[in-house]
Amino acid sequence: MAKKDTFDYDLIVIGSGAGGSAAATIAAAEGKRVAIVEADTFGGDSPNWSDVPTKALLHAATLYDAARHGARFGLRSATLGYNYPSIRAWKDLAVERTGAGGNRRYYENQGISAFSGLAHFLSPNEISVSRRHLSASHFLLATGSHWVAPDIQGLDKIAYFTPRTILEAMRPPKSLLIIGGGGTGVEIAELMAIFGTKVYIAEIASRLLPHQDEEVGSLMERLLREQKGVTTLTQTRVLSVVKEGLTKRVTISRGGVEKTIKVDEILVAAGRAPSVDFGLENATVKYTPKGIEVNEFLQTSAKHIYAAGDVLGRSSNTHSALLESRVAANNILHKAKLSPDYTATPSLIFTSPGIARVGLTEDDCVKRDLAINKAIAPLNIIARSNTSDFRDGFVKLITDKKGVVLGATIVAPHAAELIHEIALAIKHGLTATDIANTPHAFLSWSEAVRVAASKLS
Repeated sequence: MAKKDTFDYDLIVIGSGAGGSAAATIAAAEGKRVAIVEADTFGGDSPNWSDVPTKALLHAATLYDAARHGARFGLRSATLGYNYPSIRAWKDLAVERTGAGGNRRYYENQGISAFSGLAHFLSPNEISVSRRHLSASHFLLATGSHWVAPDIQGLDKIAYFTPRTILEAMRPPKSLLIIGGGGTGVEIAELMAIFGTKVYIAEIASRLLPHQDEEVGSLMERLLREQKGVTTLTQTRVLSVVKEGLTKRVTISRGGVEKTIKVDEILVAAGRAPSVDFGLENATVKYTPKGIEVNEFLQTSAKHIYAAGDVLGRSSNTHSALLESRVAANNILHKAKLSPDYTATPSLIFTSPGIARVGLTEDDCVKRDLAINKAIAPLNIIARSNTSDFRDGFVKLITDKKGVVLGATIVAPHAAELIHEIALAIKHGLTATDIANTPHAFLSWSEAVRVAASKLS
């Protein structure tokens, strides 16, 4: 192999999302020659198409929904309305404010060469981008993942939404079938239902949110039905789709019975696949359709090439991709190698109430044959639920037989904030008694965490 100084760069990062951006900036700050390549919009999925815009829209929707139901507090809100183009303008402002979307200049200001286009490996140390050849002594692969269409007859012949394109819709559709009842499907179901869409969710599993604890899916199904008019079709397979005038006729199979539903639009939110189609064979990098294979240091089968984020094919989130990016940067730049520590990484769903999870679920514990204790504190037993008139939700805590906290699920207002206390407990091996003995302020939602912990202490 040629000597190091014959390469154009010390590091080329392919992908400018969470998995790539941190490593690029760290390496540039240490004086390395760095290039970053982006096939789509700079900043990747999170600031442009997923986390930031959906949470901005959900914030507006939740505010509107709360105001609409203000009569019970003595608020007159019957004439409340909304202007969807203005709501979209707010979403665009939120994306712009984060500064991470479309941020090519951010990299260039740090002395990083930024290239737009599809990267393709020509050899282990060389890629082509828009007919240019670039070489480097090290690479970080952070190409992320993309939504994939399920195998449904006729789907390829109609126009349908993805979670990315529905954010750009000029107005919410009159009716919508969402294929996939995971976190993204449920968030968008709530968003559209609040703005007046008749929503159906088709989920192949026996419950909504199948990766969460069972209590979560059944509660959210009830709340979406009672409060938002959403129809949940669990254990349902979508068989075919046909365009019929201005509507779409969908044939589903549920419990062996075929039915048809007519809707204006369809949203496919049923699975992502790692983006691995960029000549990895030429770089001798081992991968499968499920993702790029790495060791515990995020190193691929080619020792000078690392990978981070969704391209690894794990059910990742933005904060895990950032962690992996920082770890990969360390391992490229320094001899002492690190492994990413995912212990106590929370995962969040921004519905109302919010859903947050950390550590092991009850299902995880069953699969691992772990002997556990568990406790559930319903929100309606704490005073805050009275002052806010909010009774649906709970804190579920799981410990081992010695009381050490293993995991938790929270369904509550501000669940995303409440979960970090339990994440800290898991990270540092604390017990339920440690949490129960910590003063929790009266009239905070956090009191539910103390109640759940005290049941196990």
